[in-house]
Amino acid sequence: MRSLGLPQLVALAGRSKSYAERLFRYPSVGPLAKAEATKALQGPVQQQGVSFTQDALDELIRVTEGYPYFLQEWGYNAWNLATTSPIPVALIQQASALAIKKLDESFFRVRFDRLTPREKEYMRALAHFGPGAHRSGDVADCLGAKVQSIAPLRSGLIRKGMIYSPAHGDTAFTVPLFDQFMKRTMPSWKPKGSKP
Repeated sequence: MRSLGLPQLVALAGRSKSYAERLFRYPSVGPLAKAEATKALQGPVQQQGVSFTQDALDELIRVTEGYPYFLQEWGYNAWNLATTSPIPVALIQQASALAIKKLDESFFRVRFDRLTPREKEYMRALAHFGPGAHRSGDVADCLGAKVQSIAPLRSGLIRKGMIYSPAHGDTAFTVPLFDQFMKRTMPSWKPKGSKP
């Protein structure tokens, strides 16, 4: 009697990737391009007979920096606030206030609460310089420390997924808008070193 399952199983197993191969695959998930972000925002609302104005789309993409989760959060709030179509740019400011409040209470707060006091200091010093990548030496100067003395701290934050090194000696937040959250959360923080 011929086995029906075994030949198919062997063929399928040969074509599938091993667990180890899948384990070490790191797809890049970054900001969406303007066309993709527009589609992500406009597509779902158009299915309901609604649309965003072009100005509203441009503002949504600007404030979210094209980050997929933020696009979803801002779009959700704009949708819930909207009473007319097309959804105007003026509504995006209201949606922004709601989205930021929710992110501060959950998305950002969960990450912040995982940090030690020293890690919070490092993150606040990095936030001092604003968005984008900044020299690790500048962050160290801002903390009044030597680069070598805070290197383990920086490495720990990289392991936690809070920051990354886009180029040798540079440091940036892994999540957009985290610098603004750090400034809101630690408003009285002051640089300790020579960097203003």
